[in-house]
Amino acid sequence: MTVHPSEQNPRDIYKLMIGSIVPRPIAFVSTVSPEGARNLAPFSFFNGVCPNPPVVCFCASFRQGPDGALAKKDTLRNVQQTGEFVVNIVSEDFAEAMNLASGDYAPDVDEFVVAGLTPLASVLVKPPRVQQARVQMECRLIQVVTVSERPLGGSVVLGEVVLFHIDDAVVDNFRIDPDKLRAIGRMGGNTYARTTDRFDLARPVVK
Repeated sequence: MTVHPSEQNPRDIYKLMIGSIVPRPIAFVSTVSPEGARNLAPFSFFNGVCPNPPVVCFCASFRQGPDGALAKKDTLRNVQQTGEFVVNIVSEDFAEAMNLASGDYAPDVDEFVVAGLTPLASVLVKPPRVQQARVQMECRLIQVVTVSERPLGGSVVLGEVVLFHIDDAVVDNFRIDPDKLRAIGRMGGNTYARTTDRFDLARPVVK
């Protein structure tokens, strides 16, 4: 099967991508509006960029309304207006709560309340952290790169991690214990993956 994206429905290309680029880590992003309204939403187009300075990125797609008009998601709008956000790493024990927060809610709906999760005050940024998350990253916006404003298009958000919060129970000498973190990943459709089945490969030493 050979696919030319320009000849296909973008929704079919989306299915190919989310089924092939797996498992994807999940950024559970908390933000606040300039008026102080809290927002919490998961994003699976997410990854780290570099450690010096520590930078993470996630992609927020555009929301399409019933009239076909495209609009920015609350998370992207909040980040652009305030320049701050928190990335919370999702563990298996609150996966269902994370999923509850993924609904297409109105801007004034507090997903912390919807999901039954506990907001925890951050130190350097205004958005709260998710108390249940074992790793939380307070971030300041570096840049937003709008890749496409077409349906299913999106904007890449780059943020510098200005403060890490790690549960002492999951870390030893800066190494995260995956068995204690129990992070989950996103597959295609409604499917998620656990990180409990792993294997090691040592990198080759090239002289």
